[in-house]
Amino acid sequence: MWHDLSVALALLLILEGVFPFINPAAMRRMLAAISGMNDQALRFAGLTSMLLGVALLYIVNWR
Repeated sequence: MWHDLSVALALLLILEGVFPFINPAAMRRMLAAISGMNDQALRFAGLTSMLLGVALLYIVNWR
């Protein structure tokens, strides 16, 4: 179990680092846009991201 969590965390860090590595200027613009969003919009974006992640996990693990 700990191995799987470590692998998942490592993949998360790799994926999170790809965008700023490839295009740091766009990353700055995106962060500036996010900082201007209201709380409701940020919560909706977070909820959408979580639901997509759960759906993807379900699809990947579906047998």
